Amino acid sequence: MIFKTKPADVFKERHNGPDKEQMLDMLNTIGVSSLDQLIDETVPAAIRLKKPLNLPRGLSEKDFLKKFGAIAKQNKVFKSYIGLGYNDTIMPPVILRNIMENPGWYTAYTPYQAEIAQGRLEALINYQTMVMELTGMEIANASLLDEGTAAAEAMGMFYAQRKGARKNATRFFVSELCLPQTIDVLISRATPLGIELEIGDHRQANLEDASLFGAIVQYPAADGEIFDYTSFIATAHAQDILVAVAADLLSLTLLTPPGEMGADVVVGTTQRFGVPMGYGGPHAGYFATKDAFKRVIPGRIIGASLDAQGNKAYRMALQTREQHIRREKATSNICTAQVLLAVIAGMYAVYHGPRRLKYIGLNTHALAQQLESGLRTLGFEQLNEQYFDTLKIAVESAELQAAIRTEAEAAGINFRFVNDTHITISLNENTDLQDVKDILAVFAKVAGKSAEVLTLDELPAETEITWPEGFIRKSEYLKQEVFNKHHSESEILRYMKHLENKDFSLAHGMIPLGSCTMKLNATAEMIPVTWPEIGQLHPFAPADQVQGYKQIFEDLESWLCEVTGFDAVSLQPNSGAQGEYAGLMVIRAYHESRGDHHRNIALIPSSAHGTNPASAVMAGMKVVIVKCDEKGNIDVADLHAKAEQHKNDLSCLMVTYPSTHGVYEESIIEICNTIHENGGRVYMDGANMNAQVGLTSPATIGADVCHLNLHKTFCIPHGGGGPGVGPIGVVKDLAPFLPGHAVVKIGEETAINAVSAAPWGSASILPISYAYISMMGGEGLTEATKFAILNANYIKARLEKHYPVLYVGSKGRCAHEMILDCRGFKKFGVEVEDIAKRLMDYGFHAPTVSFPVAGTLMVEPTESEAQEELDRFCDAMISIREEINEIEAGKADQKNNVLKNAPHTAQVVLAENWDRPYSREKAVYPYEHARHYKFWPTVSRIDSAYGDRNLVCSCAPIEAYNEEHKEITAV
Repeated sequence: MIFKTKPADVFKERHNGPDKEQMLDMLNTIGVSSLDQLIDETVPAAIRLKKPLNLPRGLSEKDFLKKFGAIAKQNKVFKSYIGLGYNDTIMPPVILRNIMENPGWYTAYTPYQAEIAQGRLEALINYQTMVMELTGMEIANASLLDEGTAAAEAMGMFYAQRKGARKNATRFFVSELCLPQTIDVLISRATPLGIELEIGDHRQANLEDASLFGAIVQYPAADGEIFDYTSFIATAHAQDILVAVAADLLSLTLLTPPGEMGADVVVGTTQRFGVPMGYGGPHAGYFATKDAFKRVIPGRIIGASLDAQGNKAYRMALQTREQHIRREKATSNICTAQVLLAVIAGMYAVYHGPRRLKYIGLNTHALAQQLESGLRTLGFEQLNEQYFDTLKIAVESAELQAAIRTEAEAAGINFRFVNDTHITISLNENTDLQDVKDILAVFAKVAGKSAEVLTLDELPAETEITWPEGFIRKSEYLKQEVFNKHHSESEILRYMKHLENKDFSLAHGMIPLGSCTMKLNATAEMIPVTWPEIGQLHPFAPADQVQGYKQIFEDLESWLCEVTGFDAVSLQPNSGAQGEYAGLMVIRAYHESRGDHHRNIALIPSSAHGTNPASAVMAGMKVVIVKCDEKGNIDVADLHAKAEQHKNDLSCLMVTYPSTHGVYEESIIEICNTIHENGGRVYMDGANMNAQVGLTSPATIGADVCHLNLHKTFCIPHGGGGPGVGPIGVVKDLAPFLPGHAVVKIGEETAINAVSAAPWGSASILPISYAYISMMGGEGLTEATKFAILNANYIKARLEKHYPVLYVGSKGRCAHEMILDCRGFKKFGVEVEDIAKRLMDYGFHAPTVSFPVAGTLMVEPTESEAQEELDRFCDAMISIREEINEIEAGKADQKNNVLKNAPHTAQVVLAENWDRPYSREKAVYPYEHARHYKFWPTVSRIDSAYGDRNLVCSCAPIEAYNEEHKEITAV
């Protein structure tokens, strides 16, 4: 017999959900004869690509991992003592395996549905508490993108809080001993806002200057020196100047915390708490401040509240501060956090506890003391009067420095070489006595001396800290139970699993969030992330040590150019909002290069994502809103009028495509042409690129710059709310302005300043997107887009008889997502939130609630879900509609029903007394599937207003309001 052979490991068949039989059935339900017919009826012919994507053929998982392994091996993993905010560390294996490599943690989404996100919310409360305790501050957020952008957010917050005599002050003091990449990002953020930076020696700063509104200093300084900033801060406060301190978190286990010096804000990175350097990221930047600033602090804050049963529950607090609501009045465009990395750093503190954290700090400092002693014996001068982990070594000449570099690199060691005058050496948690000996051997060889004169057999049993008394920390930290309980592996393992079990992730089921593209994060894509050749490289390592990364960047940039139709790409922005900002700054620089400094008007549709207007204001632009018509499309007449009105000052249009409403607007080419005719450029928000890849492209549509959410379209996992990557692609004449970097020379002379701390942003997770494109190939990527459209239109076909679909294209099709209109249910007492919470009882995460239209659900299934899962979701939504019908018909009470009381926890349904007008079975097993795949919410519906009125953002006990007794009781 003759059999037809076919490869067994075709990745696109693993990534895309529906098989051939399912596809035919789904097409029949939609009412089309073929997938091509559906695409032709959905995507306007005028914007379709004329030829297929020119990308390498897709690889199997086995072949990709073999090929990528060879690329990674081009990277050389040296011992890194460069410092500058990036230090080698040790991720405890139990955390590596059970959080970083665990899809139960990394595939979850931002905890907007808090009742099924209690695990990571508790982990983030631990993180916030850790930051508050170590910095000595009163409140901290749930992380920012990195240390550089955290410092920029502090500057922005100070600028927005100017008062009294400082109300019009425009100058910000920056210590010259701040990290160079932080200064670079500060310049980037300051320029469009009209803030002038004064960079100098903090000991000589004129704080009586009436034009100053704020200041930032580094602790310890970039060269390792430790300063007591108490008097500096007091002098600044006497002049109504606010002060931020960028502090190394590990050093604060031993050093007096900045909060006790009077700091207004403390920022930094938690990278050295168990997170690999990863050639620059991702890492969780931290931001801590005084309670007085709690309502203006940028980023997300996790707070404690109560659920409907009076139990303690966590949620994202004070969300009205966010740019989604404040839009052009927002002071920050930050709409994400580095959740997965913050969880790892917080769990590192839980696992080690205060005692072992202090030991890590002491051991690092003790080794630095041993290194200084050995260098002195060899005849080298150490210049820092006080230091924690970083020594500053004087060198007599450039020739001597070059000789030390040569010997160090021959030994597999990297130092930081500053000018021709000194070398800094930053030790870390992973440094041991042998490493110190190896460092000293380098210096001994250059000095022509024998290393045998050094007697370093073991660390002394006791370490004397020789700092002045005021430098040494007296206050205790991390006394809460969670940091003093889980120190054995069995305890920490069970604690992490306990938290994981409270969270809904893609491991449990579909997360159909519109605009968020929660697609498969394939295991083969994730594997290289934890390879040492990817994770253990310092972002400022010499170029010849990172040739593997160079190839990854070049390939990925080339592939993304092919996908977008653009000419150049920057991988630096480390979030979608950061990509927006970078893109707008590139447009700004382009206009200024032509002498058009006055072009500062950004036209933005009323339907735009909230980050769009916030980013425009941060980039120094004035926002003019363009109307949308009754179908949700841009009002072309209004756009023409406003483009003409502002043609002399028009900078750009910000547009999302397909539209935020999930429709391919057929007038998009006309829209882009209108902007170009009036001297502006077109910025396209790439949030919906999953409906473009292989079918159309930003360049085809007429855009000039676009950011790509690699954590959406290109499969980097959302990590519970972060990390993200938001690179930008640009047309040829904008390419010279792509971001540069102060430490690693990238970009052209005309490049804008850095927008992120690391030159290539969150470099260590770029292999995920590299893997996705490599294994899908051009044909697979195009097929994925088609299947995303197929899945969305299948859901539409099944649900449109039960829920109105708000916007569709001219032929009745949606793009990759749709909006279900739930506003008509309000007359029966049912809110869209009730539907979202009820879906939890059915075993689903809700779609996006009330965005972009209040009272609606925006559904995006992605291409990765098979028909069975789509049907399960549709069955749940139809069943909920029947529950609404019961209320409408008077068969169920409007205020006491399964929707209003959702979600139902095990505690509620197992209670001895059941007084609700429906059965326990209906509450928790509303349809057959729930019996076999039940996901139990751990808390009932959370009282958000209570949490905002009684803000608690740490592990401290909260006071609960007992409705039954009308009294305050301890939870």
